[in-house]
Amino acid sequence: MNTRTWGWLAAVIDVVLIVVFALIGRSSHGEAFSPLGLWTTAYPFLAGWAIAYVTSGGWARPLRFWPTGVVAWILTVFVGMAIRVATGQGVVDGNPLPISFVIVATIVLGVFLLGWRAIARGVIRATEKRTGGRADQDGHTNRDTVASDA
Repeated sequence: MNTRTWGWLAAVIDVVLIVVFALIGRSSHGEAFSPLGLWTTAYPFLAGWAIAYVTSGGWARPLRFWPTGVVAWILTVFVGMAIRVATGQGVVDGNPLPISFVIVATIVLGVFLLGWRAIARGVIRATEKRTGGRADQDGHTNRDTVASDA
């Protein structure tokens, strides 16, 4: 797969995982499913992710932990929390930003946004070893797409 395809695929996977995060959160708090409710919960984090994907150049290096994965993770959480506070979402007992939610969101979104990249990179590396890193039709090896980083 070329970098452009990975860029689109990474964007779709990230967005789906952020929506799953919102679904899990709504479900764990006994909130009824509704498309509007899901949108209200997810859009602050999706906005943060969109800012991160653009500022990190995520489409050009979609599987890299740095800057793509880490910037996506941190800005998704930070901007998401800022929008939630600004719009009055998630107030618990007068607290507009419960620390427990910040911790859970940071951990879950980190596992989601970095975890799938780690799995994809591992699969690609295993495939490269098995196939000898053969080039695709664009002349790129899997290694060109992934780029080595920690």
